Amino acid sequence: MCILHNSSQKFGELLETGDMEGHAETHIRHSFLSNFILGSQDGLVNVLGIILGVSAATSDVKLLFVAALAALGAESISMGAVAYTSTAARRKQYLKEVEREKKEMNDVPKTEKEEVRKIFKEWGYKGKELESLTNKIISNPKAWLEFMMAFELDLAPVKKSEPFMSFLVVILSTIFGSLMPILPFVFFYKNIHLGLEGSVIISAITLFLIGCYEAKTTVGSLWKSGLKILIIGLAAGFAGYLIGHFIGAVPL
Repeated sequence: MCILHNSSQKFGELLETGDMEGHAETHIRHSFLSNFILGSQDGLVNVLGIILGVSAATSDVKLLFVAALAALGAESISMGAVAYTSTAARRKQYLKEVEREKKEMNDVPKTEKEEVRKIFKEWGYKGKELESLTNKIISNPKAWLEFMMAFELDLAPVKKSEPFMSFLVVILSTIFGSLMPILPFVFFYKNIHLGLEGSVIISAITLFLIGCYEAKTTVGSLWKSGLKILIIGLAAGFAGYLIGHFIGAVPL
């Protein structure tokens, strides 16, 4: 609530001074962060689970490689496709709501003006200050529309290139994450036990670093965020091991 209040207060100050462009700042896009974490964590956990599961059922390293690489290919393409279609759907939704909001601004401007006033009221503005901010917003159709999209509908614009960029980030980060548990077997191809130990260690380090990256680019403790993602990832991998162990113990 404090962050929301500070943001609304800052927005009001910018409107009052008219210096909207002079306060442009560069921030990491939340979509890149979420797509990178989604792809890398999912790819790593998926392949680690398969490696542990297959190794619990068989000691055939070749079979383990085939299963892991097949998972890498299928998972990266699948995750990239989902990222593309979901981001494209968000863009379509945003564009649809833009057209609906434009129509309402033309058809029922008094109602839309009252909605602007209501939002400013909720932010704590009163009296002449409230009326001044409201009138400034509705005097600029572009600002009015973007204000309603952001603060009434809680929707962020999605650029035309964003679906493809989401696809690219997710597919590359999934490949990156998927490769981490596989790498040790390149060096310990003839010793599956050393390969497994290396796979778990590298996966744990990578998961921890992903969590640290999340905390560094958002908020929170590096250690807490790193340990959280590490525990979630290794727990999922251990589940794969248990499944492989019990299935491998059952005679076919």
